[in-house]
Amino acid sequence: MAQPSIDAVPSADYLPQHIAVIMDGNGRWAKAKGKARVFGHKAGVEAVRKTVSTANRLGIKVVTLFAFSSENWRRPEDEVSLLMELFMTVLGREVKRLHKNNIRLCIIGDKSRFSARLQKKIAAAELLTEGNTGLVLNVAANYGGQWDILQATKQMMQRVIDQQLDIESLTEQDLEQGLVTQGLPNVDLLIRTSGECRISNFMLWQTAYAELYFTEQHWPDFDEQSLVNAVAWFVNRERRFGCTGEQIQALLK
Repeated sequence: MAQPSIDAVPSADYLPQHIAVIMDGNGRWAKAKGKARVFGHKAGVEAVRKTVSTANRLGIKVVTLFAFSSENWRRPEDEVSLLMELFMTVLGREVKRLHKNNIRLCIIGDKSRFSARLQKKIAAAELLTEGNTGLVLNVAANYGGQWDILQATKQMMQRVIDQQLDIESLTEQDLEQGLVTQGLPNVDLLIRTSGECRISNFMLWQTAYAELYFTEQHWPDFDEQSLVNAVAWFVNRERRFGCTGEQIQALLK
């Protein structure tokens, strides 16, 4: 059966507004080729380029990439150091390309643990692209979904104290004000590569009604066609948000 092409994808009304990706399998991809894990991480950069470029062409509003979780600090020190250096290099090299394509870059997560040099580079990259009006590219670094909800809850509780708010009046929207994705649509489509079928503490709040797409491909092999396949799968899902299929059909009449 022929694979869907980028030109065959339906109108923007049917597309996910926010795609999140757990980029898994760099190390296994490298090991299968007899290479060091860092070789896989470097190869994964090209998959990032292809994914962001394809999403931008499709008119997707937000892409969030899980680059480095708060749990990744447990990896061998040498690998973490190499990842940080790779992050520095890629950030410096890619931000001009993103800016040229009207893409806004946001690094989301607890940046306080990064070196002063990396924090400065992140701030400069975000400042350069903050006025761009196209695709929003979130790169989640030292990020965890539980951390995100906890820090948002702390902010909400501080507002309760400062403004003497009635706790019973609080809503989900009050908590969302403190999430790192505040102001952006929640995730519609979550993609995870490399055959693992779990969320791994990624955007727990934002993926409450996301469609979950798991592929056996390792991240360095993920390309334009891979994303188109995922989006086509999404479009063909019957998205209910807790409603019945009949209720959704009634909205179409």
